[in-house]
Amino acid sequence: MRTRITGGRVFDPANGIIDEIRDVLVEDGRIISAAPPAPGEEVVDATGTVVFAGGIDLHSHIAGGKVNLGRLLMSEDRLLNPEPSGAFCGCGGGRAAPTTHMTGCRYSQMGYTTVFEPAVVGANARHAHLEMADIPNIDTGGFLVLGNDDFLLRLIADGEGQQAVNDYVAWMLKATQCCAVKIVNPGGINAFKFNGRALDLDEAGPFYGLTPRRILHTLQRAVTELGVPHPIHLHGCNLGVPGNVRTTLDTIGASEGFPLHLTHIQFHAYGTEGDRHFSSGAAEIAEAVNAHPHISVDVGQVMFGQTVTASADLMSQYRNHTIADPKKWIGMDIEMDAACGVVPFRYRDTSFVNALQWAIGLELFLRIEDPWRVYLTTDHPNGGPFTSYPHLIRLLMDKPFRDDHLGRIHKAARAHTRLADLSREYTLEEIAIVTRAAPARTLGLRDRGHLGPGARADVVLYEDAADREAMFSAPRLVMKDGQVVVVNGEVVALAEGRTYAVHPPSDPLMDRRLARWFDEAVGLKSAHYRIADSEIRDGQGPELVELAP
Repeated sequence: MRTRITGGRVFDPANGIIDEIRDVLVEDGRIISAAPPAPGEEVVDATGTVVFAGGIDLHSHIAGGKVNLGRLLMSEDRLLNPEPSGAFCGCGGGRAAPTTHMTGCRYSQMGYTTVFEPAVVGANARHAHLEMADIPNIDTGGFLVLGNDDFLLRLIADGEGQQAVNDYVAWMLKATQCCAVKIVNPGGINAFKFNGRALDLDEAGPFYGLTPRRILHTLQRAVTELGVPHPIHLHGCNLGVPGNVRTTLDTIGASEGFPLHLTHIQFHAYGTEGDRHFSSGAAEIAEAVNAHPHISVDVGQVMFGQTVTASADLMSQYRNHTIADPKKWIGMDIEMDAACGVVPFRYRDTSFVNALQWAIGLELFLRIEDPWRVYLTTDHPNGGPFTSYPHLIRLLMDKPFRDDHLGRIHKAARAHTRLADLSREYTLEEIAIVTRAAPARTLGLRDRGHLGPGARADVVLYEDAADREAMFSAPRLVMKDGQVVVVNGEVVALAEGRTYAVHPPSDPLMDRRLARWFDEAVGLKSAHYRIADSEIRDGQGPELVELAP
């Protein structure tokens, strides 16, 4: 059946269509070229709405071991945030640590149709994929965590060469059915296992003697030479440490022209000025990003309220466990692979540090000039739950609203930010870019993030309202692959998503090397570690993202 969406104001920046009243035609789950009305086609009157492609969240912790540990630790989260009465389906509840089902429903209720889990540990990848398959109404993909795994560090330390590293990265991406590579505190998690408690960019870690710079550069070359579309997704050194702005600037300089994505950059933009020795480095970071077109970022905006922080960066989480709220936390080592730290936290606007973190994130959004290189995230759940996106969007689009909130935060924090001086207000075009078109482009998703012919028919109709928070909270209609799944902000149907992966080629000799390694060091057969295509989405298999030439 063909569906014609007519009368809406279309925003499709990827195809140069900005605020045009035009028809969008859907057939067999895809957008098709413009055509005259045909007998029997369904017509959706979109008058009074703005028409976007489905939203894409580049970085949200939605599945895997740390997410389940967060649910375990924060069982009260589901009691305090139950599913709505009379809900379409029994989706469980939760806000900071929602169930898988609740995750899909709440995302689709906001107009999102694709979400990426940015920290899949190889040893836990099968579990992460099983969870992602249980999330309705959204497509998913995982970023493989490398940079602290012993096999990789041995390859680099022993000087085995770039090709060996490339073959290992390619083998791991295919084995774990992931679509990008994430580095969490390069070398720092491994250093923590040898009692290291800090590791700067050019500091050699214990045992292997490798600097984070060398690990980063080696993996940057690997993903570039393998043709993985998304560049290294980097959680850098010294997360949350006052003065880490200098490390972040040095990291940008260390990229040596290779594309690099800096994730939750807000947590890496802190100075040491003032009597409290904590200040904003947003202006310096934004200036560096503006000057380096090969750098992209997502912000990791802090939002006030209860959340739970979950990260593979156990070095950082161990440092923060003393400020847990409520007073409980979990730390876990994953031998020879990674680690995990889960620390509940409540961000308060009456706290100087929390208030300044909130302002730093907004400054970064407003100071970075190119919306194609900054993506809207809260690093769910670390900076705040993803359900706060509509509120964040209004903060970006509505300066009086932003100024009103600025006036309520800790007085000293207001004095340490230039947020009030920034008059920029995001446009609907820019929101469409940072939440749709730009994430699709950096991930190599050619049929996502736009409304051109051939795109998946993920289409969202938002009522055009002055209150942008209300507007982006409850779309009039959401289509997933041409199927209506949300009407007036309520879920009316459940659709099965798909899983994105990349399968770069590797030398068969790496199969044999890793078979020996798994037998001798891991205690699990490499054949059992690898996830077969038939295991993805109940036999559906992954949708492969095309490699760059």
